[in-house]
Amino acid sequence: MAVTYMSEEGYKKILEEIAYLESVERPKASAAIAEAREKGDLSENAEYDAAKENQGKLESKIAILKDQVANARIINASSIQTDKIQIMNKVRLMNKKMNKEVTYTIVADSEANLKEGKISISTPIAKALLGHKVGDLVEAKVPAGLLQFEVLEISI
Repeated sequence: MAVTYMSEEGYKKILEEIAYLESVERPKASAAIAEAREKGDLSENAEYDAAKENQGKLESKIAILKDQVANARIINASSIQTDKIQIMNKVRLMNKKMNKEVTYTIVADSEANLKEGKISISTPIAKALLGHKVGDLVEAKVPAGLLQFEVLEISI
């Protein structure tokens, strides 16, 4: 798995999620399997099959999260510059097509949350913004077409 860059906050969130899944969800999954097993013939027990499938999905999710943590590189906030757009920067933009201001924080894939204004570094918009400065006009090719942004501000 490739190196994943993330904030300390994002790293801690993943660790908390792993702890929750292992201490709360894993015992629930085991209990559901045990309960379904008590209901008799396992060859025709849909409840048992569903419980085993859910357990498999849970274990897969835990493994993925542990891989992310193992390959994580925490970005030190003090080393983030604001002269050019890079990961962990908050950018205030003018969407030229809609004549509307938008603000995004460019984060690692695992931390992306559009409701919080956090976009993944692997999105077309973030990729297009990287390396640009305040005042630059940036075109981003997205599935809906071509968007044009003016960079108004870069901060942390």
